[in-house]
Amino acid sequence: MKSTNWWKYLLAVLVVGASGVIFMGFSTYKDAPPKPDYISPEGVEIVQKSAVERGQLVFQKYALMEYGSMFGDGAARGPDFTAEALHRIAVDMNNYYGRQVTDGNLSELSQIEKDGISVQVRRELKENRYDMERNIVVLTEGYAYAAEQLVDYYRLKFKGNHKEAFKPAGYITDDSELNDLSAFFFWGAWVCAAERPGGESSYTHNWPFDEYAGNVPTPSVILWSVIGMLFLIFGLGAVLCTYSYYSKASQLQVKENPVNNKSVEASIPTATQRAAYKFFVVAVALLFIQIVAGVLTIHDFVGFTTFFGYNISEFLQITITRSWHVQLSILWIATCWIAGSIFLLPGIHRQEPNRQVLLINVLFGLLVSVVVGMLVGCFLGPKNLLGDNWRLFGNQGWEFVELGKVWQIVLFAALIMWAVIIYRGVKPALKGQSAFSLPYWILYSVVAITILFLSSFVGGKNTNFVIADFWRWCVIHMWAECFFEVFTTIVIACYMVFMGLVSRQGATRVIYLATLLFLGSGLLGISHNFYWNAKPAALMAIGSVFSTLQVIPLVLLTLEVWKFVRIPGYSIRRSEDSAVTGSSFGFSEAFLFLIAVNFWNFFGAGVFGLIINLPIINYYEHGTYLTVNHGHAALMGVYGNLSIAAVLFCSRHVITSRRWNVRLLRSTFWAINVGLLLMVLMDTFPAGVLQFRSVVENGYWVARSQEFILGGAFQVLTWMRAVGGVLFFAGVIPLLYFMVSRLNSLKAAATTQKSEEPVLITEELPERDVQVA
Repeated sequence: MKSTNWWKYLLAVLVVGASGVIFMGFSTYKDAPPKPDYISPEGVEIVQKSAVERGQLVFQKYALMEYGSMFGDGAARGPDFTAEALHRIAVDMNNYYGRQVTDGNLSELSQIEKDGISVQVRRELKENRYDMERNIVVLTEGYAYAAEQLVDYYRLKFKGNHKEAFKPAGYITDDSELNDLSAFFFWGAWVCAAERPGGESSYTHNWPFDEYAGNVPTPSVILWSVIGMLFLIFGLGAVLCTYSYYSKASQLQVKENPVNNKSVEASIPTATQRAAYKFFVVAVALLFIQIVAGVLTIHDFVGFTTFFGYNISEFLQITITRSWHVQLSILWIATCWIAGSIFLLPGIHRQEPNRQVLLINVLFGLLVSVVVGMLVGCFLGPKNLLGDNWRLFGNQGWEFVELGKVWQIVLFAALIMWAVIIYRGVKPALKGQSAFSLPYWILYSVVAITILFLSSFVGGKNTNFVIADFWRWCVIHMWAECFFEVFTTIVIACYMVFMGLVSRQGATRVIYLATLLFLGSGLLGISHNFYWNAKPAALMAIGSVFSTLQVIPLVLLTLEVWKFVRIPGYSIRRSEDSAVTGSSFGFSEAFLFLIAVNFWNFFGAGVFGLIINLPIINYYEHGTYLTVNHGHAALMGVYGNLSIAAVLFCSRHVITSRRWNVRLLRSTFWAINVGLLLMVLMDTFPAGVLQFRSVVENGYWVARSQEFILGGAFQVLTWMRAVGGVLFFAGVIPLLYFMVSRLNSLKAAATTQKSEEPVLITEELPERDVQVA
């Protein structure tokens, strides 16, 4: 197709995707489960709406989403509180009615009586007695009794007097807070059990799986799984046929004269490029701290928390260490890409704007403030040391969106500053350029990322958990997994042009194709996160189709990479001597990490993502280690490798040649990626399969219980993760040493503007009959 038609196809994708997301948001607000008052048949208040709302705040203040989960969303160390509460209610209801039949002696119940009581309990759990006009639910006698018993259960659990107790004991001791927390968990259990008005299943489509409580898969779960797989097969076949048909026109126009070592040695960084180096040093340092936090978190899993007679978990609870681990994973990767995009600007326009370095340093200060604020806030908040200011300066309590409001605002200010820096850098080069040229693509993506971060501010103090979780996923999925995916494709394409591997025109084509595919599947694919958190059935239908289609662009990227590993005229093999020698390819270390990205794109994001996205599979595995497995393999495998590739690509320009250590960096590559692979194969994947089997055989609540998590087989697999973890850590330490030790070995910045032509733009407009796939 002609380049003049590019807007039409891109606009169509954006309109369809945006319309779908708006529909999801509207449906979320319209069909969100209510928060009523629950009363007994005699009219006595059992659970108040205000208690449910206060309980949600207690859940967030103590960062319990970093320990367990609600509706399967959150951490996997502790239970899913909705599943646990639902099963406890079912057990107590059965016991209540059993005592009525036998005058208090449950051992005298016959099997027929047990079966009859079980049927009655399941019917009462499924019956929705919600009165919209009075905003109340009249509970049955057994239901009211079970709600009262739930308070006692969670008091014992958090005070440490139960086999399912939170460790260390006494994490929450205030009885009023525990009463409210129990009310919140009771509401979650009711949402999972009560049938949606006018429907034939609960608000959560009968999730979690618990036959004892009457929750089994609905027919629509199976139907949309089949339809989703059909769409995947059809879509993959159609795209591959199109890809094959246009393969000659759509290829990246691989060059045979990549940049060699001598060219890199002769390059002189600009002031802004040199200023970007400190971002990369801090990013690698944050990666190191993230791993330390992850090690502390895993130590809690295996109960190995006492050193020299001191139990570190009493000072650093898992809710703190996991908050650090999750947030640092986002912040170090984001820092790399912010700095990596700034590094590209001199390749677009050689004349750097006045005070550009000053703005970059201000941006650096803002990011450092966010990191320090997050580390301190995530420590003080869950320890209840900030009083009523925990949401402002501490931890907001949402997984992946842990930042306190103040630090969230500072991060948004940093993103705005980033967009300003990018705009100032590309503005002089925009005149005379096509709207689809590389400078415009960079600007589009940065502005989109900045604007979309606003979704993190929507959820308020008393926002219904189901609605607030919608906005949380808008941040996690659309911001990080969709538009950041497009952004990284753009930046990597620009790096390829810098490396001399592809032409500007070829890079633009691939960016356009990737944008269509990622936005086309990613915007609507967000709905696969809404299967079970009380969203209407229509969202399951959308998610089952478009989440499976997300694997298609990953397959195409895997096919594309082989064009580079077979490029004639260069080799990524280098002398083992630390000195850079000969005329071999100048960016082989960075390119190794780019090759790894494609492996993990297919294996971690594609394969591991596909096997959990179909509704019928996700119904059983949601919130288990199969989700953890996909998350680790995709986040570190794809974004982590991409970020390190950016670090090494930019550092190669800035660090003096004599201080570039080939052997160390190649060792780092193999240690990090083999270590990650071993962690996946020796723990997260087999542990996920083991947990999946337990869900199918025993119910979801069993597979998430402390009895299972601390059981022999699961614990053995967790210990085995140390094999890959040690190797992974052994790769990060020398990388950190390399980056820090080269702070005094940077090339001097150019004192005059270079006269050569910018790398990423051409003064001529693209041809009007350019063919793209």
